[in-house]
Amino acid sequence: MTGPNTKNTYEHVDVLVAGAGLAGLYILYCLRQRGLTALAFEAGSGVGGTWYWNRYPGARVDVESTQYSYHFSDELAREWKWSEKFAAQPELLRYINHVADRFDLRRDVKFDTRVTSAHFDDAANLWTLRTDRGDIATARYCIMATGSLSKPYRPPFPGLDDFRGDWYHTAMWPHEEVDFSGKRVGIVGTGSTGIQAIPVVSAQAKHLTVFQRTPNYTAPARNRQLAPDEQREFQARHALWRVEVRHTFAAMTGFPLPTKFSHEDTPEQRRAFLEKRWKEGGMPQSLLASYKGVNVDEQANRVVADFVRDKIHEIVKDPKVAALLCPPLDLPIGSKRPPIDTDYYETFNRDNVTLVDVKHAPIERLTADGIRTANEHYELGAIIFATGFDAMTGTLLAIDIQGPDGYTLKNAWADGPSTYLGLMVAGLPNLFMINGPGSPSVKANMIVALEQHTDWIMGVIDHLGMTGRDRVEASDQAQTAWVQHTREVAEATLMPRADSWYVGANIPGKKRVFMPYFGGFDRYAALCEEIAADGYRGFELSHHGGGRSHAAALPPGASSA
Repeated sequence: MTGPNTKNTYEHVDVLVAGAGLAGLYILYCLRQRGLTALAFEAGSGVGGTWYWNRYPGARVDVESTQYSYHFSDELAREWKWSEKFAAQPELLRYINHVADRFDLRRDVKFDTRVTSAHFDDAANLWTLRTDRGDIATARYCIMATGSLSKPYRPPFPGLDDFRGDWYHTAMWPHEEVDFSGKRVGIVGTGSTGIQAIPVVSAQAKHLTVFQRTPNYTAPARNRQLAPDEQREFQARHALWRVEVRHTFAAMTGFPLPTKFSHEDTPEQRRAFLEKRWKEGGMPQSLLASYKGVNVDEQANRVVADFVRDKIHEIVKDPKVAALLCPPLDLPIGSKRPPIDTDYYETFNRDNVTLVDVKHAPIERLTADGIRTANEHYELGAIIFATGFDAMTGTLLAIDIQGPDGYTLKNAWADGPSTYLGLMVAGLPNLFMINGPGSPSVKANMIVALEQHTDWIMGVIDHLGMTGRDRVEASDQAQTAWVQHTREVAEATLMPRADSWYVGANIPGKKRVFMPYFGGFDRYAALCEEIAADGYRGFELSHHGGGRSHAAALPPGASSA
């Protein structure tokens, strides 16, 4: 762990990295393989990113563990043994720490250090990063590995400081164990995080009150212990899998693609088929991929959505509670992040669980001893806020990012995020982002996606070095065309219809833009390769010189480290 800084220190490296989560660590590994020097700043006290911060009860991955792993090393894939089909947060964090140790990556990371600004010196052709601890560092290239879901949305309710009990945000969970035994607990939010936490907390708390604004579709995960022979089989064909996965829509394999439309089956056949998928478990794998057109056709989507609503009424004993848990008819299934769960709907059969509809009776404020809605007061000793994130753009916009002539990221994204391939922003040279808006990111297996992004960035840095150039930036024309393409792809589906964090609807005042690229990881990865092969079409590559020797390379007030 980095100790407190006593003065503004200055460091110069080839590449600066913001973040030491899954993406940041792989970037450091790739840079070291090339003999390039690097420095990463990480706000947390350890590596892990998402899995460092999100320690709430029930937190686990919703992609099969063997696939939600690094795939750049066959040796790493062979030596790590997962215990469950869907690994829980503690195991995921152990895995990430193992990777950091195995490849000695921590020595290039400054922990407990948050990047506050990134300014580009046009003449020096250098980025300068400053941190909340006084660090000043420069590099020719800067990579933002800040995560798609990393800026928690603080509870927006008045009276937060008046509450005398303990309150928690799921994305800022304490590192020590939290015991809810004997307490009346409230949880606000029923997105994918709330759906994971609610069954676990309900088993411990004296009483759990769930405050739900919009009900969500979820399906059982059917999590289980992972048999040793399953992992051995995956490892045996790991090299082949790495090729196969690049030709899939969501960067995942192992589930059959739909072969027919829902109208080709009778109602009885549809019910039997969907029941089979429900028993198999999973949402994207089993339900959203059940019939052709579920993401784009209202009728096909309605068939699957109605099936889930029927299952809710079948599982939940109280008809009124079941009705409250059913998503509205105008909410397409899959248009919000599709969660998977363990006993979520069954939890509402417990005597110690109450469901409160805050869409029709909104939360007005917190009081000293609970939550007041428009029509009732609920006494609580502890409150959990599963209120999500300012997704995909929040962490980046929290950094003062300035390019040449004072052009800022805030300027560039005043009307919503614009990127070229989700990798670069026009007007900000030599600044890359991992899984940025306009890339598949959260609509794909995130580790496969971040490896693809990083490999592409390494490719362009290699290309610049081999051709004697030192600057790359996205052209305005290419960015405009890509933004239009991503919008058209999204609007051809049912996905933008929901008020989801995909479109920024959970953050007051945020411009409504469907941020992920929904054309498929396979299509996206192939396009990135094509663009690179075509001399990085849509990017402007040039030579500007500059470097550490330039007078501007040592920022005012900084002493050489």
